[in-house]
Amino acid sequence: MNKKNQMDKKISTAVIRRLPRYFRYLRELIRNDIMRISSRELSEKMNITASQIRQDLNNFGGFGQQGYGYNVKSLYSEISHILGVDSGITCIIVGMGNIGKALVNNPLFEKRGIKITGLFDSDPDVIGTKYNELVVSDVQTIEDFCTENNVDIAVIAIPKAYANETVEKLCSVGVKGFWNFSNAEINVTNGKKIFVENVHLGDSLMALCYDICCEKQEAN
Repeated sequence: MNKKNQMDKKISTAVIRRLPRYFRYLRELIRNDIMRISSRELSEKMNITASQIRQDLNNFGGFGQQGYGYNVKSLYSEISHILGVDSGITCIIVGMGNIGKALVNNPLFEKRGIKITGLFDSDPDVIGTKYNELVVSDVQTIEDFCTENNVDIAVIAIPKAYANETVEKLCSVGVKGFWNFSNAEINVTNGKKIFVENVHLGDSLMALCYDICCEKQEAN
């Protein structure tokens, strides 16, 4: 199934959220020279039922063969394509504090086929510094940069108070995807269609604490 067909067919958010897990597990299988796997074997590794795996993949055409299972390299290639790994997606990082510095040095982007093309900050002491061959630019130049370079995604790693204003500006010059580390609730009012992934590290940590507390209470 091509991407246009996928867009015409409504795929549930839960299925989309699982696709990156398939991507990771299949990549690990390739590293271990495993070239063929059944839905049952994959379910044991991922802790997802074999039925769920088949249902998920059938949304995109299935890819398996009865009595054979899945060709790991072929399935990995298909899921990579679905997730846009081969689409030449470009990204900028806005805010070169601790989070921005950690992200620009992380191989995560390259492994997912995303090219970081620009770094931005408002601090004069940070502007002009270099990370991975990229020089940090003044955030005041960000709109011109995005217009000239067709940026797809912006990582928002700036203080909460400035997040929505920055997103509004970036929307106006064609940026559609935002990976939001600011803890702000992004609320764009210019009518542009955008995609936002919010990363709340504190929420995740507190959810883990909740599980631990429940376990301790049950033990008592």
